Amino acid sequence: IIFTTMLLLTFLASFVEKVWHWLDQADKQLFLKINTQWTNSSLDDILPWYRDSNTWIPLYLFLLLFTAINYKNKIWPWLLFIAVTATLSDQISSNFFKNFFDRPRPCNDLIMQLQGRLLLNRCPSSFSFTSSHATNHFAAAMFLFLTLKSSFKNWTYLFFFWAGSISYAQIYVGVHYPLDILGGTIIGCSVGYLTGTFYNKRFAFNPIESRSTV
Repeated sequence: IIFTTMLLLTFLASFVEKVWHWLDQADKQLFLKINTQWTNSSLDDILPWYRDSNTWIPLYLFLLLFTAINYKNKIWPWLLFIAVTATLSDQISSNFFKNFFDRPRPCNDLIMQLQGRLLLNRCPSSFSFTSSHATNHFAAAMFLFLTLKSSFKNWTYLFFFWAGSISYAQIYVGVHYPLDILGGTIIGCSVGYLTGTFYNKRFAFNPIESRSTV
């Protein structure tokens, strides 16, 4: 029994290693296509700016004013849950997954540095998996989708386009692999779903109230 168990564990470890090697190679090939082939000069100029959090301050101010005007005092628990969502997503990505997997960013990998492009002034020193940009933005997108869909209707799907395009820019500028983005997307959506669902059960915005107070 012991011999059989050890044999199965050895086989499983070998299988996992082969699968990861295949995924890693496919991930790097897709990264190079996005970063070096599917490019143009306009995106080279736009996406480094587009992915910057300061670029989206007008959006954050709009959402703040919208909720303050339409929901008045109900804005406070909403802002609190946004802070909780942002904190959870960032801590899970930055302090757990990044440190657990220790995956170097493509711009910090000695081989990938020679093949890819870095469109930023510097390469971040933190690890690559998962992308905190993807995790945080998809957590926010899911939370905003769940809490504001009664007011914005189908327009709330644009929050996912917003998160996805910023995440794609992380690959394009050379600081993340596609798998980093996928992992961040799954984690972020999970966090946003949990906080958004919990919020709606207790503090959900009333769309009728919104229309009557604008």
